[in-house]
Amino acid sequence: MTLNRWAQTPKGFVSMLLITNLLVSCLWGSDWDGMIQTIVAVGSTVALDVLISFMKKKKHLKPDGALITGLLISLVLSVTTPWPIVVATSLLAIVSKHVLVVQKRPIFNPAVLGLGLSVMIFHSEQSWWGAFGDLPASSIPLLLIAGLYITGRINKFPQVLSFLGISFLCLLIASIFHIEAVYDAFRPPFINATLFFGFFMLTDLPTSPTKYSDQTVFGMLTAVIGVLDYVFFGGLVYLFLGLIFGNLFQAYRTWRRAGVRRDQKKSSMYPDRRGMTL
Repeated sequence: MTLNRWAQTPKGFVSMLLITNLLVSCLWGSDWDGMIQTIVAVGSTVALDVLISFMKKKKHLKPDGALITGLLISLVLSVTTPWPIVVATSLLAIVSKHVLVVQKRPIFNPAVLGLGLSVMIFHSEQSWWGAFGDLPASSIPLLLIAGLYITGRINKFPQVLSFLGISFLCLLIASIFHIEAVYDAFRPPFINATLFFGFFMLTDLPTSPTKYSDQTVFGMLTAVIGVLDYVFFGGLVYLFLGLIFGNLFQAYRTWRRAGVRRDQKKSSMYPDRRGMTL
């Protein structure tokens, strides 16, 4: 597959937009530390993904998913993160992709689970610099344009709009009770993080639903769990926690539906013979 054809695929297009975010952040902020971090993260995710795929004797090695995972991890982690932690976070993400599966599909968004575990284990910090969190607020329209464009390309508007709508609605309701932390959610870098998360992480194709009704439920559940965590505990981990719960819910529904299909297949192969006469 040529580079041009790959760039037209969903994963290729997402990768190109994330790389664009990377370049804008580095050029606008005149800080190239993020580029070095990206090389470390992407190198780690792609190398391990290829190695595991080779060990599984897969015929086609396509590490484009690992490329996206590495880009997301790099764009979220603070550029001051020590490189061993960047590597460890990347490896945790890829291991989860291959180990935690249902119906041969990953249960969790690898980047999100890797980042969440990184906070718990290494106390890593997130600056969301790839979401222009370190840039002036005037950069937010660029994030919106890129996000809305990719959302349309991968057909995820119900999921993204339900997530963003419920998130901001719940935060507005919480503000009625004068919870101080809520007001920060509408300022950079929190607002940048929420938008970037909704457009680029919530919409992970292997771990999110395709039906519009399922997308809406998925987005709403992720938003509610996340906001509850934010209101009571604060910080930016609430986004990860919300999606982890959403992924678990989606995996459960996938497992249930697969079970129903198996039962229906068995019923068609072995029909009920009660009531038949000789």
